Amino acid sequence: MTTAVLKTGDPLASQENARYALLTMSRIRKLEEAVEDLFGRGMMHGTMHLSIGQEATATGVCMALEVSDQITSTHRGHGHCVAKGADLTSMIAELLGKESGYCHGRGGSMHIADVATGNLGANGIVGGGIPIAIGAALASKMLNRGTVAVSFFGDGAMNEGAFHEAANLAAIWKLPVILVCENNGYGMSSSTDLAFAINTLAERGLGYGIPGFTVDGNDVAAVYEATRIAVARAKAGEGPTLLEFVTYRWKGHSRSDKNLYRTKEEIDEWKKKDPILFFEHLVRDKNLLSDVEIAEVHAEATAQVIHAVNEAMKGVPADPAGLLAAVFKDLDSKEVSS
Repeated sequence: MTTAVLKTGDPLASQENARYALLTMSRIRKLEEAVEDLFGRGMMHGTMHLSIGQEATATGVCMALEVSDQITSTHRGHGHCVAKGADLTSMIAELLGKESGYCHGRGGSMHIADVATGNLGANGIVGGGIPIAIGAALASKMLNRGTVAVSFFGDGAMNEGAFHEAANLAAIWKLPVILVCENNGYGMSSSTDLAFAINTLAERGLGYGIPGFTVDGNDVAAVYEATRIAVARAKAGEGPTLLEFVTYRWKGHSRSDKNLYRTKEEIDEWKKKDPILFFEHLVRDKNLLSDVEIAEVHAEATAQVIHAVNEAMKGVPADPAGLLAAVFKDLDSKEVSS
C-alpha cells in the first residue's frame, strides 16, 4: 500500500514525527518529478501545475489536522492530496485517466479529490475552492461536528471576488475555517509586487476582522505551529484565521510556462531555501535523524512512487460511456411519479 496514515503533531517533537514529515515532503517531491516525467512522455493529457519547492506548506498544515478535518485545494494541488493521506497509486491513476483513479479518470490533475481523507477536491478555477471550504465549515458548525475546514489558495486568488465574499462570510459567522495563502511570489506571471499595494498579504484579513499572520512557508515546523494555533482557535468557536505562507515554486506556472518573467538567479536563490534540505538540517541538529536515516526516508519515498506509477499504468482507461454517470441520476418509476 502507498497510503500514508495522516499523522498529527509537531514535526520536531519526536523522531517518529520528524521521519513522517520528511517522508511526506519527499513523497510530494518524488511524485511531482514523476508527474513531470510522465507528462513529458505524452502519458498525461491536458495541463499540469507542479508544486516542487512548496512541500513544507502542505505537509505542515496537514500535520496540524485530523482525518475528519477537511481541505479544499487548487490547480496546484498534488502536494495537498499527498499530505492529507492519499493513496499514491489512486492519485497517479487519476492523473493518467484510469478508471482506478480517485475520480475514475474524469477529474485529472486539477480536479482530484479524496473525500475519505477529507480532501474535498482540487479546483481549476482560481479561488474556486474557497467558498467550498466556507460551506464545509458552515456545515460543521451547524451540525456540531467539531471539525475545521482549510482552504489552500495562491496569492493570485486573493484578488478574486470569491476570496472577499468568502472571507466576509467566514468572519461574520465565526466559521471554523482557515484561509491558507501559499504565496509563491507569482500569480501566473504577475509578481505580487505588481498585484498588491500592501506589505504582506496577511494584512488582507484585517478588513474582515480576521487575524492574519505571515510565516516562512519553507519551514515545515513553523507552518505546523501557525496552523495548530489557527485550528485551536477555530475549534474553540473563535472564527477564521488567514495564514500567508511565503514560499516559491521552482517550476513554471504550468507546462507551457517558459519562465520569461523571472531570472535564473532568482530561481537558484530560492532553491538554496529548499524546504526539504532545511528540514534535514534541523533534524540533524536536534539529533532526531541521522544521515543514514534521512537517506533511507528518501529511498522509501522513491520506491513508493515508482511502485505507484507501475501499478497505476496497469489500470484500464476511463470509459467515455460512463461520462454522465456522476451528472444524472437514473430515476425509477416511483421517483418519477412522485
